[in-house]
Amino acid sequence: MTTYLLRHASTQYSADHRVNGDPTVELPLDTAGQVSCRTGAGIISAIEPEGWVVSSFARTSETARRLMGGADTSVNVEPALDELDYGQFEGGPYTAYARWLVVEGPWECPPGARESQRQAIRRMLVGLLRTTASPSPRLVVAHGLLSSVLRWLGRTLDGIVPALPLFFDEVPCLYLIKITDAELEAMTSILFEALEAEERDTVAAGRWIMRLEDERVLATFDGLPVQQEEKNSHA
Repeated sequence: MTTYLLRHASTQYSADHRVNGDPTVELPLDTAGQVSCRTGAGIISAIEPEGWVVSSFARTSETARRLMGGADTSVNVEPALDELDYGQFEGGPYTAYARWLVVEGPWECPPGARESQRQAIRRMLVGLLRTTASPSPRLVVAHGLLSSVLRWLGRTLDGIVPALPLFFDEVPCLYLIKITDAELEAMTSILFEALEAEERDTVAAGRWIMRLEDERVLATFDGLPVQQEEKNSHA
């Protein structure tokens, strides 16, 4: 049983490095996103997906629909796969949220948001596990943060529970990850354990402890041009 996890195709927000965590804000794919779907449709067709799952955001369902190439196929919506709620940073530049995140930490909810970054990651992992109820092979169209976390773990996995970074290198739009159900169960188990340990340590300390690598990121965000510092946007 196999899941193919795909980040949605690009939107204008993606191109502008702006964040969108509100599903009521409908962002259509931009021209580049539409073209990439036409190019990628053949690759997806070769997979012959039996099940399709998307988040409740319009850009994921549009991506799925364009990749289907007009096929009359049902698509399941899994809200737990939704993008992170950015609160007051909604619609703004990713850098504004990132600077706040470095200072406040990933367990703090942004003003006006219902969840922290880490809580959102946990939610997305639960949502991804739920998709295994769909026929295999299944194509899951979700958002950049989830794919970035799984790619990071795949590159760092060495038998121990790793310390989660504050920022995960961004995967490109339409980045495809192939993962078996057994691999998914193992990887989510490791990530749940890492999240639990980090949350426990944060609660014990009474606050998020900024790490040396976080300080380096903060210095980078304060010192580099916007086009460089915004490279980790996941919208």
